[in-house]
Amino acid sequence: MTVRPSTHPLPASTPPLLQTGIGVVAPYDFALDRELWRWVPDDVTLHLTRTPYAPLAATLEMAVHISDPELIARAATDVLPVAPLAVAYACTSGSFVGGLAGEVALVDAMIAAGAPAAVTTSGALLLALRHLGINRVATVTPYTDDLTALLTAFLAEAGVEVVATAGLGLIAQIWTVPYEAIVELVRSIDTSSADAIFISCTNLPTYDVIPGLEALVGKPVLTANQVTMWSALSLTGHTPIGPGQHLLT
Repeated sequence: MTVRPSTHPLPASTPPLLQTGIGVVAPYDFALDRELWRWVPDDVTLHLTRTPYAPLAATLEMAVHISDPELIARAATDVLPVAPLAVAYACTSGSFVGGLAGEVALVDAMIAAGAPAAVTTSGALLLALRHLGINRVATVTPYTDDLTALLTAFLAEAGVEVVATAGLGLIAQIWTVPYEAIVELVRSIDTSSADAIFISCTNLPTYDVIPGLEALVGKPVLTANQVTMWSALSLTGHTPIGPGQHLLT
């Protein structure tokens, strides 16, 4: 077969956009990959991986399981061949269930595995609160009461007072919670004694409601995926995309 040359000239050669890589380790049931990408500028690529599947509901037992530094280090290793500049462990409960020492152990494990820089969701929350000068919060969680209590204990250990809290008591399919349910929970626990509201769990969708909630309550509303991406992008010298979100402005 004879291949005839095209009569159409090729477009001018343009090099591909230079990309910064960020590795993301998520629990095996994480379902909100697309939400993480919404904070990411065009010159950043996320390289996601998950912990191995375990037949556990989203309970305290699961949080303890996915807080194992060796488990997270092995998962982090999976993204290192593409040379990310930072690795984030995108899980709130798995990074607060062991207290401050447990959170530090997770970061240390990712660094020891070869990550140039590392952060966890709970660690990112503390960084965001310090950045905003906030030490009193109200919290919204999808968790059972025992996990919600451990989030309160983690924050207290870091010098942050939880003045009100509300949880949904869910153990599965947290990513299906509608925005309306999140808004109502925030309304229910908003109090003048809280300087900010934190919506916990990286499997709880929040991107679209943050600006409206901040306008509603008149204070910063931080969420698990938001603080994770804010911190991870900051580690690589990039600014997240989130119009109307107080933390990002």
